[in-house]
Amino acid sequence: MNTTRALAPAWQRKATVVLASALVSLGAFATTTQTWLHVQLPQGGVQTPDLSVAGSDAATAVTALALVGVAAALAASIAGRVARVVTALLLGLAGAGIAWTCLRILAEPAAAASGAIGKATGMIGGAASITLTPWPALAAVAGVLMVLCAVWIVAAGRRWPATRKYGAAAKARAQGRQADGSPADRSGPVDEIDSWDQLSRGNDPTD
Repeated sequence: MNTTRALAPAWQRKATVVLASALVSLGAFATTTQTWLHVQLPQGGVQTPDLSVAGSDAATAVTALALVGVAAALAASIAGRVARVVTALLLGLAGAGIAWTCLRILAEPAAAASGAIGKATGMIGGAASITLTPWPALAAVAGVLMVLCAVWIVAAGRRWPATRKYGAAAKARAQGRQADGSPADRSGPVDEIDSWDQLSRGNDPTD
């Protein structure tokens, strides 16, 4: 197993894939701390300063989905094969949601700025000049990269060995079952799986 791991190309290594996925998700989150929209309000009798709308205000969903992506990427490093596919799916859905939300903001920036404009002026739908910064587009790119990382996890994860915790537990359980069908070591606590196996053979695990 160690030889297979050593010969695996860099793009298939767990550390590389998980780190890249987490960094892309963190990058999407970092964009929300920056200014996405500059809003120049019409000046009347009362002078109103221009507004700078951060991504966290313009698209709260992007912040939440980026955190989901970070959690999913980290969970993939310790998940089993089936759970890894589930975490990859969550990562992909989070990335798709980020990309979709950002594309909507790029298409309709006025809708994203309406909340900030209403808070500043007390009016919804007032005329204003809105300028987009590059950050929404960068967030959309990060969302697409999250989707690609999800596919990457599924493709590369097929060659990842079982985690040490679960691999050691499985090995110990296999060694504990001898030809007579009973665990080799009864000195420690018996888990639910061993208890069920013993009951199915007619043995009382509490003896």
